Amino acid sequence: MSKNQTGIGWTRALLTAGMVCCSVATTAVAEGGSSPETSATSESYQLRHHLMPGQVLRYEVTHVAKTKTKMDKAEETSSMHTISVRAWEVGDSSESKMTFQHQIESVEMTQQNGDQEEVRWDSSSDEVPPAMFQAVADQMGSPLATVTINERGQEVHRESHGGTKANLGMGELVLAFPKEPVKIGGSWAVPTEIKARKEDGSIKPIKIRQLYTLEKVKVGVATIRIKSEALTPIDEESVRAQVVQQLNNGTLRFDLDNGYLLSKELNWDETVVGFRGAGSMMEYRARLNEKLIGGSSVQAAKAGRSVLSR
Repeated sequence: MSKNQTGIGWTRALLTAGMVCCSVATTAVAEGGSSPETSATSESYQLRHHLMPGQVLRYEVTHVAKTKTKMDKAEETSSMHTISVRAWEVGDSSESKMTFQHQIESVEMTQQNGDQEEVRWDSSSDEVPPAMFQAVADQMGSPLATVTINERGQEVHRESHGGTKANLGMGELVLAFPKEPVKIGGSWAVPTEIKARKEDGSIKPIKIRQLYTLEKVKVGVATIRIKSEALTPIDEESVRAQVVQQLNNGTLRFDLDNGYLLSKELNWDETVVGFRGAGSMMEYRARLNEKLIGGSSVQAAKAGRSVLSR
């Protein structure tokens, strides 16, 4: 894997952190609200998004990843670490539809390939960004997309303003909820589709199922487990190496009373053997932590900006 390829892939990942679409993705629709496990309580919870006009939700996202590739006797390791602040700025909102703009406000990023010198850039500095981070720099402070969802988190309309639609395992911007209330232990599935490139250059669509489970509810906060799996048979390891980086496995915390995400933790620990011949292997280790910072109102958001600018 060349330095340029690694830089491009990482740049795309940052630009699209948390986007609803997977690469050339379909709109996710939650299916069912069944409870395959024995419920710990008879109480059910209605999971719904509630965003208010003028509301600003600001999140700090920390993403750490390390990829090790082996080709026969040659071995290369690349690593990256980013801390970014992204925001939802809500425009029109009603009981049935909510429209918001999604943008990246600031970012600190570090990348290293093999024994090469570590490359760093902080958007708050006056430094000219390295070439591999230029695409990120060009999008700073500008909306990446304007998205309209309904209260169940289903996407009604999207207008993309920049970047790429690739998900790369960064997870959804909003959660898709089932129509019916959910009990503790209850699960619901969200089907999506991602695209992977085969060795002959053709594109293979891969159907994915995102399985959500309501683990507990405490003081108005729902803890939800997410685990995604590929439903389409994968007969090429080169395709598997692309897919495993786009599968989600972790925990989400959702504010039931106010109707928005509080935090997200996703983890990857994957090994693919033979992705480029018998003597090749790829190891992918990554972690994504996202948390709500500042306030959720316009006034609190402005205070958050002041703190971040110090």
